[in-house]
Order: sequence, then structure tokens, then C-alpha cells
Amino acid sequence: MTTVDQRRRQLLQSGGMLLAGAAAAAAGVAPSFAQEPKKLTRNTDVVRLGWGRGGIPLIARQRGVLEKELADKGIKVEWVGPFPNHAPSLQAVVGGSADFGFWGSTTPALAAMLAGSELVFNGFNIYSPRSTAVIAKKTSGINSVADLVGKRVAVNKAGLGEFLVVAALEQNGIDRSKVEFVYLNPPDAAPAFAQGKVDAWSMWSPGVDISRFENDAKDVFNEGRDIKFLVDYSSLVSTRQFSEENSELVRAVLDAYYKEGEWQSGNPAEAERIAQGEGKYADEVRDYLASLKRVNQFYEPKDTEFVQEFQRAADWLADRKIIKSHLKVADHSVQV
Repeated sequence: MTTVDQRRRQLLQSGGMLLAGAAAAAAGVAPSFAQEPKKLTRNTDVVRLGWGRGGIPLIARQRGVLEKELADKGIKVEWVGPFPNHAPSLQAVVGGSADFGFWGSTTPALAAMLAGSELVFNGFNIYSPRSTAVIAKKTSGINSVADLVGKRVAVNKAGLGEFLVVAALEQNGIDRSKVEFVYLNPPDAAPAFAQGKVDAWSMWSPGVDISRFENDAKDVFNEGRDIKFLVDYSSLVSTRQFSEENSELVRAVLDAYYKEGEWQSGNPAEAERIAQGEGKYADEVRDYLASLKRVNQFYEPKDTEFVQEFQRAADWLADRKIIKSHLKVADHSVQV
């Protein structure tokens, strides 16, 4: 079986630009993307950035360095959030109250695009190692994916949680109809799992890591360890109109986030201390997350090898009806 890390190495080895990006990320340096000469556009001096309870935007907001970086270019940052997961962040962008979502899951972004939203991908991030997992309490009697049969599993619809359960069942030869999917967003899923209203929960970091500790839970299926290839990525999303009318701002925001990601890759303990201040979770969770020493690795729509891998992931999701139909991801991505 090809592991996520093996698959990621195959992806990076497939093109010189990606290989350079991998080397840069390993050294704690954001990749440098050569820009084709083009006239950048701008019709505002304010950019509204979505943020959530974890990840790059949260820490960027707390540190304040990104805001100074953009201020030097005459751009004022306004933070919009916090959002519990990517779907409401995307709704804010579509509704006009934010210019960018946070670096959230590509799966709900694809679902929103298929629903008719004029959203586009501006950039992508693969952070590793990953700890997204289907978890169950140690006292639940659920010790394997097969034990999920007949059980209630909380997932976020058309998102990272749902696809991970689908992948787990498929890899173990179990029809998804044998498991009850309970569609809950994280704020509702967390207490439902803690109170035993659902038997298992499919969740990403840091929520899954917090719940493992607070609910004495264990992994049943782990994205970083068990899935055959990476299906979901982190993504920065805006509207097509904003990207076309403010390509200068999009470029500036991407570059500032790359520097933030570089800092976080090189300073995991401090980054997790900052994140803990917002999440209010135990020191044991903070120390575990810091021990992962995650590295952020960024890609842009011009990276054809990466886009091919992303297209494969989107097709996988469509084939399994997690998103409603196929789409060409390159048509929903804008390079600036």
C-alpha cells in the first residue's frame, strides 16, 4: 500500500518546480514561484481574511507579522471570523463579508463551486504530518473500521470528515450503507461525541487531538497513516471577480502567508503555544501537536503536476458522490 508520505514524495519528484518546493519547505523556506510578466490589478487597499480555530490564519492573526508585511504594501488587513470549519468561511466569501476564506479543506470548496458559487482556488498547502482521523472512545468496543458497521459516525457533509469515513470503509470492503452518517459541523459534533450520542467522529486537527485527550479516545482510521493517497488539501479561496480585479492583493496575500507558513514550520513549539491560547486546550494536546513538527508546503495553480494530483482527488470524490459531480479543477483556479 502506498502511504501518504510515499505518495507525496512521488508527487514532488514528478516535476522540478515541485521538487524545489519540497526542498525549500524541508529547509523551512517558502517556495519561490517564478511569475510570468503581467499587469497586476487592484481597486482596494483593504483585504478581509477569514480565520478559524486552528491553522495558519489563526497564528498569523495572533502574531501580527502578516499584517505588518501587507501594511508595508499599503494594504490594511481586517480579520473575519472565527469560523468553525471551511463551509461557513466559504459562505462569507460568497456573501461578500470576506475576501478570502482560511486555508481550509478543498472538499467543501469543490462542493460550493459545483453548487454555482463563483469561487476560485488561489493557492494550496499540504501540511505534514497529518492527524485527521476517525476516532472512537477506548471503551466503545470499536477497535477497527469493521467495528463501525451499525454505528453512528459524526462527519461534516461533503467535507474532510465524510470523505475520510468513505475511504476507510472502501479500503476495508464495507458498503457505506452499513454505517450511519450523522451530519454535524464540529461545534455540534464535539459534544455529541463526548456525550455518546454518536459512536465515532471523523475530524481534523486540532479538534480531533483535543477530543482524543478529553474523551480518552483512539484512532480507528488515520489520514496520515492509513489512506492510500491524499484526497484533501488546504486551500486559499476567493471569488473570481476579486481575483481578477485585485490580482495584486491576491499575490501579496499569498506571499505573506508563505512567509507565515515558513515561520510556523520552523517554530512548531511557539506556533502551538499561540494556537493553544485561542483553543484553550490542555498542555498535553499542545505538546503532542508541537512534537509533530509540521511542515507547510505550498503550491499554486500553475504547478501542473500538483493540479493533476488534485484533479485525481476531485474525481475520487465525485465518483463516490461526496461531491455531486465531476469538474475540471483547473477551470476553478486562478494564477496571479
